[in-house]
Amino acid sequence: MDGTERTWFASYPPGIPRTIDPASVPTLVRLFEDSFARNGPRVALTCLGANLLYSELDRDSAAFAAWLQSRGVAPGDRVAIMTPNVLHFPIAFAGALRAGAVAVNVNPLYTAKELEHQLRDAGAQTIVVLENFAHTVAAVAQSAGLRNIVVCSLGEMYGFPKGLVVDFVVRHVKGMVKPYSLPGSVRFRAALAAGRGMQRRPVDVKPGDLAVLQYTGGTTGVSKGAMLLHSNLVANVLQIDAWSEPCFRRIPNGEPPCFVTALPLYHIFALTACLLSATFAGGRCILIPNPRDFASVVKALRGERFHVFPAVNTLFNALCDYEPFRHLDFSHLVRSVGGGMAVQEVVARRWKEMTGSAICEGYGLSESSPVATCNPADITDYTGTIGIPLSSTDVAILDDAGRQLPVGQEGEIGIRGPQVMAGYWKRPDETAKVMTAEGWLRTGDIGVMDERGYTRIVDRKKDMILVSGFKVFPNEVEAVVSSHPGVAEVAAIGVPDPHSGEVVKLFVVRRDPALRAEDLLEYCRENLSGYKRPRSIEFRTELPKSNVGKILRRELRETSRSAASAT
Repeated sequence: MDGTERTWFASYPPGIPRTIDPASVPTLVRLFEDSFARNGPRVALTCLGANLLYSELDRDSAAFAAWLQSRGVAPGDRVAIMTPNVLHFPIAFAGALRAGAVAVNVNPLYTAKELEHQLRDAGAQTIVVLENFAHTVAAVAQSAGLRNIVVCSLGEMYGFPKGLVVDFVVRHVKGMVKPYSLPGSVRFRAALAAGRGMQRRPVDVKPGDLAVLQYTGGTTGVSKGAMLLHSNLVANVLQIDAWSEPCFRRIPNGEPPCFVTALPLYHIFALTACLLSATFAGGRCILIPNPRDFASVVKALRGERFHVFPAVNTLFNALCDYEPFRHLDFSHLVRSVGGGMAVQEVVARRWKEMTGSAICEGYGLSESSPVATCNPADITDYTGTIGIPLSSTDVAILDDAGRQLPVGQEGEIGIRGPQVMAGYWKRPDETAKVMTAEGWLRTGDIGVMDERGYTRIVDRKKDMILVSGFKVFPNEVEAVVSSHPGVAEVAAIGVPDPHSGEVVKLFVVRRDPALRAEDLLEYCRENLSGYKRPRSIEFRTELPKSNVGKILRRELRETSRSAASAT
């Protein structure tokens, strides 16, 4: 042993292994191809009423891999994928890996500046983009040095004549495609058609090869590419699968698990916990291109037998407020998974009352592929913790010097395991800041572990507010304020104060339009210690969020600073 007391093993549910064997599935290419061979006739993906069988995903991703090779894409080259949750994403993703390339996941809502930074930093010369966002690619195609541009359309998911109708509506009725010019670009279906007539060259992909460059920075600023190896992602899929076993046992024998995929696949949470995990299990993903369109979520799920529902707190909360969603059939739901941000108790309670399913909260980062800890899959109530370390994973609470702290003391959460990244792409200085000599990934999150191995997140280290020397953690304040029935969403930040250094400021989205700041301040006086109470409240119609719905306190701090300097 290395000094890490793995007290959490005593908290493992029966049958959960202490370790997993990543060598059993050496690469993501093997994961995909083994699943194709086992599950050919099954539906792998559903999107906007269109289905894609495993055999079709096999055929199309192999064709795309052959086409990439014909365009000079060599093993290790980067292929950027810039689409929402549509069928093109998994085809392009699996195809890039089968060509030996590295997938670079891109947020379709990026500005031209953000896109150019990511493409240039990653060295991606090939991109797959949905035409709705092609104008952004057109703005940077030359400066970013793109050589291969593949443009997709929503209608390509359907056959003739429905596909033509869908594209006409998207382009000319809804006006969702802005004008763009991309000379030399290739349509996605044309690339697949050409690839089917080509011979794909076998590629020797190894576990230690780079599989994905996953860019971080949605909440903390600087965007860095986390280098996720094939072995990292496979390990996390095996860990998630082992952890999910108690829930999967409740699915009728022979029925493939169905994953609601509302979170974007270009984010690591949905990529691993939905697409890769469903593929490994021979299950199906219901792809939802825009989870903020609640009517489309209901339409996609009405009449479906779905079993796994991963989401973030803000999405769970919003869906609880949407009346048509409440009338869906949740009788087959065996697992609701919360991640990406803290799940609030009031939201967990409302979700369970509505669906009968407790939210099983987990934790991780892009840098850990992403899942590191999770509550047992068969929990029946909200725990207020992020659970215990997954199989083959160590978690420790570290001090500023990187030393392990005893049970019950607050410190920075450290993660060690086969799912932890190889480092940041071209950023050895940034890698050195987060990776210790003992192999710990320093997460930047403050937490405390109890004697059973359960960890409770206190808050982000960078979000902590210092009021007259006292530490105030926004999560605690937000948990109290969100329990007020008139509050829909809330974010707490620290703002400068000449007397106490900082004070708490709230940004609130009202559920009850009649809610007044005075009412909320009085509620805080009743439920929070003096130094934790907000000194000001700003009501908004919405709060800034990341691509998965995590509230961006950083943007709120910047807005407050700008407003203060203007006065």
